[in-house]
Amino acid sequence: MELKTLVNHLINYKTDDEMNVEITSIEMDSRTAGPGSLFVCIEGYTVDGHNYARQAVENGASAILAEKPLEEIDSVPVVIVNDTKRSLAVLANVFYDHPTTKLHLIGVTGTNGKTTTSHLIEQIFADSGKRTGMIGTIDMKINGVSHKVANTTPESLFLQKAFKEMNDQKVEAAVMEVSSHALDMGRVRGCDYDIAVFTNLTQDHLDYHKDMETYLRAKGLLFAQLGNTYAGKKEKIAILNRDDKASKEFEKMTAAQILTYGIEQKSDIMAKDIKVTGKGTTFTLVTPFEEKQVSLKLVGKFSVYNVLAAVSATLLSGIPIDSIIRTMENVKGVPGRFETVDEGQCFTVIVDYAHTPDSLENALVTVKEFAVGKVISVVGCGGDRDRTKRPLMAKIAAEYSDIAIFTSDNPRTEDPEAILQDMQAGVEDREYKVILDRRDAINYAVNLAEENDIILIAGKGHETYQIIGKDVLDFDDRKVAAEAIGAK
Repeated sequence: MELKTLVNHLINYKTDDEMNVEITSIEMDSRTAGPGSLFVCIEGYTVDGHNYARQAVENGASAILAEKPLEEIDSVPVVIVNDTKRSLAVLANVFYDHPTTKLHLIGVTGTNGKTTTSHLIEQIFADSGKRTGMIGTIDMKINGVSHKVANTTPESLFLQKAFKEMNDQKVEAAVMEVSSHALDMGRVRGCDYDIAVFTNLTQDHLDYHKDMETYLRAKGLLFAQLGNTYAGKKEKIAILNRDDKASKEFEKMTAAQILTYGIEQKSDIMAKDIKVTGKGTTFTLVTPFEEKQVSLKLVGKFSVYNVLAAVSATLLSGIPIDSIIRTMENVKGVPGRFETVDEGQCFTVIVDYAHTPDSLENALVTVKEFAVGKVISVVGCGGDRDRTKRPLMAKIAAEYSDIAIFTSDNPRTEDPEAILQDMQAGVEDREYKVILDRRDAINYAVNLAEENDIILIAGKGHETYQIIGKDVLDFDDRKVAAEAIGAK
């Protein structure tokens, strides 16, 4: 595509250069720029792309998009815009031929449950015979093939390129996790969602958003941007958790039609007569059309919420209810989400991604519903993140566990001992154990466990690394627990 044709989709830009060069790729990383590339200078938190424009040109880039004049660049066209990140979303969308308009696209947002809900939706589509795509915390999948991703919701350029790849591979339906960071930073601009799903809103990411009101507004952008007309070819629908008070705010933000789900409040899609055991969960699924009995291998009330969200999204996508239930009853879970580590031991070990006060409480409440022996928790909090949730999580761990063990999570550049001190500030009149090294903490819990006890290792879930300082070290809670069980 000729640079002039591409850039003319922007309403405001400046250049003194001829724009008759051919653009064959758009790049944000100077190292990947080459002949035919339009290099877009993005100013981030730690790196300013403008400082790498010369390197991009030396690597062969054919044009530069920037927010300020680059005096040192005179060999290729330089196009100046007010906001390169916003312009990038427009240009990527145009360059890849508006790929999401050719997909049935579902976005899932919320504090907890995004990953599980997205995986459930993708599995339902796949089992019904559809070609599927998924972008989330764990990976990106196109027709069942996994690819690594750097963020829960990647940058707009990556997204549009990925959706174009899905188009090329004849994907019919795609689902993606949509984080509050991505919404606030404009990464999903240009994504034409057909259905937006809300799971829940609890405290998280306040290091970034500062307060819950700002956090709520960021989540609400998904629903506010969900179309503002009823005459389009693709109907837009918001699916909201009626049991979460934030849904009332999202109702005001969207012009789309709304379907609700819930357990406590009267909703369009509901679960009644819920029974939770250590082996699974049963309930009666109530829809506007009929009631169905459901027997899950997934455990816990929070799993029921995830299933209700997935049922709502896929039912509105035209999947028959019996097909949906068949998939739900066969799903064994998502990696790192209430995942058991079974090495034949006489006690239970569960690894879960719970890293917010609400998700930790949900996990421990669920464990206590079927616990016969002691409940032992291993809990840490991440560094360089919201400090205010640390004492809350410690308090919850101590309250719902017979034995609470506080340890390191991903301390990053913070002092691990300082993080643990923040956690301990939330605990009064309850006993707990502090073990700085996470491996030692898991070993201690395993060696302490007796028959019928349950160990919950919370915080990292599917992660296969631990970030200490600037180092990313190999560490998988599931493997460490299995090794500890074997040694015992």
